[in-house]
Amino acid sequence: MQETRQNRISRLLQKELSLIFQSQTRMMRGVMVSVTRVKISPDLSVCTAYLSIFPSERGEELMQNIQKNEKTIRYELGTRVRNQLRIIPELRFFIDDSLDYIEHIDELLKK
Repeated sequence: MQETRQNRISRLLQKELSLIFQSQTRMMRGVMVSVTRVKISPDLSVCTAYLSIFPSERGEELMQNIQKNEKTIRYELGTRVRNQLRIIPELRFFIDDSLDYIEHIDELLKK
């Protein structure tokens, strides 16, 4: 039963985080941030979000900016989901580089 609730909350957080990043990156031309996966701890206190950043060359720069503004992102997330969740989880962000890895494998296979 707990796992079903975790899945529902992680889907909700993924949707809301993607909307937040979409509105924030709209001002920055040529940059796209998408939330590929969200995991939430069993006690619903820690949310781990994996971000895919395009172009990947600006990934480190954007991740530093995102981690600096983690509190404001959590606040905005809290205003969006305050009716569904009692406690807004602590946010942790990581780069999801699986697409770069797939592209690298494809290049190796073509050789």
